[in-house]
Amino acid sequence: MKKIKNIQKIVLNIAMIALMLAGESCKKYLDVVPPNVGTLDYAFRNRNEAENYLFTCYNPIQNLNDLNRSPGFTISSELIFPLNLTGGSPLDISGFNLVTGAQNTGNPGLSYWDGNGNGVNMYQAIRKCNTMLENIDKPVDLSATEKKRWIAETKFLKAYYHYYLFRLYGPIPIKDKNLPVEASTEETKVKRESVDDVVKYIVGLMDEAIPDLPVTIDNPAKELGRITAPAAAAIKAEVLMTAASPLFNGNPDYVNFKDKSGKSLFPTAYDASKWQTAATACKAAIDACEGAGMHLNTSFVPVPQVANLSDSLRQELVYQNALTEKWDTNPELIWALSNIWHGQEFCIPRLTALANQKDGQNPGYYAVPISTAELFYTNKGVPIEEDNSWDYADRNQLRTGDAANFYYIKQGYQTIKGHFDREPRFYASIAFDGSIWFGNGVLDGKAALYVPARGISSLAGPKTQQKTNITGYWPKKLANYLTVFNDGFTWTDYSMPVMRMGGLYLLYAEALNEANGPTPEAISYVDRIRARAGLGGVVESWTKYSKNASKPASKDGLRAIIHQERRIELCFEGQSGWDLRRWKELQNVLSTPLRGWSIYESQAINYYRALNVEIPVFNTRDYLWPIPNTSITGNENLVQNPFW
Repeated sequence: MKKIKNIQKIVLNIAMIALMLAGESCKKYLDVVPPNVGTLDYAFRNRNEAENYLFTCYNPIQNLNDLNRSPGFTISSELIFPLNLTGGSPLDISGFNLVTGAQNTGNPGLSYWDGNGNGVNMYQAIRKCNTMLENIDKPVDLSATEKKRWIAETKFLKAYYHYYLFRLYGPIPIKDKNLPVEASTEETKVKRESVDDVVKYIVGLMDEAIPDLPVTIDNPAKELGRITAPAAAAIKAEVLMTAASPLFNGNPDYVNFKDKSGKSLFPTAYDASKWQTAATACKAAIDACEGAGMHLNTSFVPVPQVANLSDSLRQELVYQNALTEKWDTNPELIWALSNIWHGQEFCIPRLTALANQKDGQNPGYYAVPISTAELFYTNKGVPIEEDNSWDYADRNQLRTGDAANFYYIKQGYQTIKGHFDREPRFYASIAFDGSIWFGNGVLDGKAALYVPARGISSLAGPKTQQKTNITGYWPKKLANYLTVFNDGFTWTDYSMPVMRMGGLYLLYAEALNEANGPTPEAISYVDRIRARAGLGGVVESWTKYSKNASKPASKDGLRAIIHQERRIELCFEGQSGWDLRRWKELQNVLSTPLRGWSIYESQAINYYRALNVEIPVFNTRDYLWPIPNTSITGNENLVQNPFW
């Protein structure tokens, strides 16, 4: 790592980060960044300057809020970005390119090792944290209470940045302290630590931090987004879940992966006890979060303008609000990376003539492949291919919207059978040709807009390369129902979770099943998620409606159920890519072409013909990303990840 080994002097060069945050909702720690300073004494001369430096330790977190930079989002198969976009796109789409096999050692995309390719330099972020910890004693006007909290926050951030590197690169060098000015060349040539040592280090830092972190944020106007003890406990649980999962626990692909001294960098055998350790951490996190008042969002409080809200629409909005409700009023949100997530205009189809006229402001080009749409259950709460009463074989045959589905599909509009009789989360998460869109300024359930998407003459249909949804499905879940396009967007903003209660419950269910099999407790935590989604319990649903009624009775069967439940519940939240990676299931998911509908066709019979829109390329080597060649050649102690 060139940037690590060339630390020959201590000089602060803190760059102002241009955050896309506006208005009174911006939080102090997101906005305040000190100007360039020349000495550490200046940066820590008093409490205020030291606090500003603490905020710079948080700033790398804000860059991770951009889902286009998240491997959990761009390489999950949940979404397709039109890779043939030419100049004029407001986004750097290098992360989406990686799904086609574009990752390489010479110029890695989304490099979190050195910050190249639209990545974030995590070792630079860690260096800032170390600087904070090494100088926290300097400001004489800093109270002991604040000092203790700031140290804890910084330790957590340092652990989190190491964790982000660990998920991508596996065994990494640990950067516990900044090197002194007089460090020798040999001292700068770091080595990779083993998987178990890296996890032990990360968890150890979090354990040191948690007791001194606040339980809640009492001043949201100034501090929302800073880490709390329950949030740190939840992330610690996720770290241990990752370490227990197949990618890192007894993975035969890496059993011979060693450094140049012969030290094994991966565990050589599977350790079942890691699941129990993870389960214990998950339960501790649940207790901490529930003790702080967090819970599943199970209600929807409409604005006064809402009229004719059916039970089915209310069910959708309950689930959507678990994501899109503002942070300070969302009981489910444990921790997010920023106060505002930007990108709703890429998720909302053009619904009005004005939006069609000004399509550059409403491109709607985040496209959901058919495989993601088919991931969601039927209304019986089982997979579409398992439902004993659902016509899976003829799911792509035409069917016309009727009165019974008035709040889901436009009455009298032709679509396909596969869009009928699906679970509420399907309609809350995905918009399709003919689907009802409650929101965008029309808040009457009986007069809601719908999505016309067939052919170039339709409002939501294909336009130019930069204004086309290439599959005919939109990630509706990522749009707040109160966001409106009216000669430009009026935003209702929300925060993208790193962790929410629904995800934490499913982590616990997964850990319990892996540790002890399909226990009633494991199933009960899955059932909590399903109840909020308007579905029956796991055992009841599979017994009554599945062709594989005994599936929940085995560890393998319940594992498959939990994995699918997480992919549905957390769809489009930047989680599935990480899950599929740690489960070692990403290669299977990306082994077939990603498909969409024939979007240029105006007649339903022609439109609903599936086409390949992207051919993913993912091999065993892609589970761990490559270290840049420049770092390998500049440090003979580093070894490259296998197969690169």
